[in-house]
Amino acid sequence: MPVLPVPKRLGAALLAAALLYGAGGLPAAAADEPGWTAGPASGRPGAARPYFYLAGTPGAVLEDRLALENTSDRERTVTLRGADAYNTADGAFAVRPARESSGAGAWISFGGTATVRIPPRTRAVVPFTVTVPPASSPGDHPAAVVATEDGREAGVRVHLRVSGPTLAALTVEDVAVRGEGAAAVVAYTLVNRGNVALAPELAIRADGRFGEVPGRTARALPVELLPGQRVELAEPWPGAPVFDRVALTVTVTAPGAAPATASASAWFVPWGVAALTGAGLLLLGGTATAALLLVRNRRTPGGRPPPAPAAAPVREPHHELTGASR
Repeated sequence: MPVLPVPKRLGAALLAAALLYGAGGLPAAAADEPGWTAGPASGRPGAARPYFYLAGTPGAVLEDRLALENTSDRERTVTLRGADAYNTADGAFAVRPARESSGAGAWISFGGTATVRIPPRTRAVVPFTVTVPPASSPGDHPAAVVATEDGREAGVRVHLRVSGPTLAALTVEDVAVRGEGAAAVVAYTLVNRGNVALAPELAIRADGRFGEVPGRTARALPVELLPGQRVELAEPWPGAPVFDRVALTVTVTAPGAAPATASASAWFVPWGVAALTGAGLLLLGGTATAALLLVRNRRTPGGRPPPAPAAAPVREPHHELTGASR
């Protein structure tokens, strides 16, 4: 039965790792001796569900059942609640505290069974309802059922879709290159601008000034991007060049959505070689300048500049007297 109990004191960030999400869900895992599990109840043996999936129109009241199993030798008291789900900044799936859940998490009700006592070695099935407000917008409304006992929490994902027009749309923004060489990464931001959850794929194209640069072929990202959410991700880029100016184009696709692209450029310079080259040029320039100054400032042995050459004597004009006086 899918459950991932998590110590409550670690907060919602670690509870996020315990939630089941995606088409196949996360594999079930247990905290140290949790003593109990939680997951969607199944009507048939062996037909386990990794999460709840509910769909209905605005104003509908939807029903499902949560299974709690006490695997320990003592009685357990488990408290149940609904919670809104969201993406953390790095794309992880997380749930909000009860006081901050005003969306689909607040639509979940366990009635008078929000606190359940489970005898040792016993399985309890708890019904709950999801009341969709009449003015609800169409599309996906991510939520979770959270079970708490003795400081431990287990979250089970709730896929809830309200009928009506759906829109799959996303954008990629803020593309930048960080690091160099084998440690280079392409950082970017994904934004879900539609009303359904998306499973994005990413591809990177790189065009260099000095030849072909390997990019990254399309691959699925380990993120489920929820409606209206923004996440900041980084993609390893082991094919980054050593010396080049590269134009990058990041393309993100998702089923039903138009491809989204964004571009950036980056210089790749081996700074160690550049520093040595610069030092050599500075040394050469200094040597040339010193030689020029030495030539221009040459002095005689006495320390005085050599005398200027003597000017040639100026000869007076000679007037020859011819003939007698008149």
